[in-house]
Amino acid sequence: MIVRKAHERLKFLLDRFPSVALLGPRQAGKTTLAEDIADELGSKAVYVNLELPSDRAKLSEPELYFAAHEKQLIILDEIHRAPGIFQTLRSIIDRRCKKGWRTQQFLFLGSASIELLKQSAESLADRIAYLELTPFLISEIDGEDPKLANRLWVRGGFPDSYLALDDASSFEWRLAFIQAYLARDLPALGPRLPIETVRRFWQMLAHSQGQLLNASRLASGLGVSGQTVARYLDTLMDLFLVRRLPPWSANGSKRLVRSPKVYVRDSGVAHALLMIPDLETLLGHPVAGPSWEGFVIENLLAAAPPGSKAWFYRTAEGAEIDLLLELGAAGRWAIEVKRSLSNPKPSKGFHLASDDVKATRQLVVYPGQEPYRIDAKTEVMPLDRLVRSLSKTAEVSASAG
Repeated sequence: MIVRKAHERLKFLLDRFPSVALLGPRQAGKTTLAEDIADELGSKAVYVNLELPSDRAKLSEPELYFAAHEKQLIILDEIHRAPGIFQTLRSIIDRRCKKGWRTQQFLFLGSASIELLKQSAESLADRIAYLELTPFLISEIDGEDPKLANRLWVRGGFPDSYLALDDASSFEWRLAFIQAYLARDLPALGPRLPIETVRRFWQMLAHSQGQLLNASRLASGLGVSGQTVARYLDTLMDLFLVRRLPPWSANGSKRLVRSPKVYVRDSGVAHALLMIPDLETLLGHPVAGPSWEGFVIENLLAAAPPGSKAWFYRTAEGAEIDLLLELGAAGRWAIEVKRSLSNPKPSKGFHLASDDVKATRQLVVYPGQEPYRIDAKTEVMPLDRLVRSLSKTAEVSASAG
């Protein structure tokens, strides 16, 4: 059984804020996590699934419903399906706080971020905390076991995919997951988006995993405008399916790349979009290196302390850093991702780039098991070890806060 690390973090936030929003893609385990919290609280919690018409009807008079459960934690699943409720929630929360009930009042779950964030930020400022639940991470499995690490990379972290009986079952689940998102979640976002065009766009992003965003090339390939490509990209980002990593731009003396890099966030979904069913097929595919890079970056960003800033760095002359993390008191970490076991030595451009940005730590992530130093400045480290290092940094940061 995999115990979600987000469980304790969610309990921590519920003990300190009157409302918490648990966000993340569909099927990442948000409902399971919320149900675990509800089971622990017993009669002190009530769960409302706003995808069900019968549950939505309960909120036809929200003030009456909330008053009937005023001493319970109210869990509202798929909160973005009840637009306009946040203004009412603000008055309810303020009323409860005046009575001395300052924590564990509301838990919101959402699979589409933009509306929830917009509405809650406007209506519940200083009354809400946010927690993103990702699919499984390497820190939630035995990351030192190469077989399990490779399974996570190939299948991705969605629980039903990672825990499937075999690769074929996992692959079938991911294909169905992609189709469900296109047929069910896209139409729920408002203006109709053409399903097949968005599927092709999603596949094109998977083919160009980790490359610079070339909106004009994507638009030409799809037969749409650049503005339409931007809208598709924003939509997939809002659904937690795609990540846009911005370029570092603070060094005015260098000719820096200005376009962002784009990744399909879950490696298993990227592989399904590319019809890659197993490790053997993946290792022979050109996307193997970029896919590993995206997998590493997702795990590192999830482990980084809240408030960390992330970029990539690339100059016109070829100096490059795959991931640049600004970690506050912990410094600025320059990270290069290598798929090679035998020779994960960084390029000269990595060292030049690290000097350019004044990195306080230079790291190379590789798929091996032993950490070691290449030189006085540069450490080679397994992914799970670097994730643990970042997690400790996050714990120190939280304690200091």
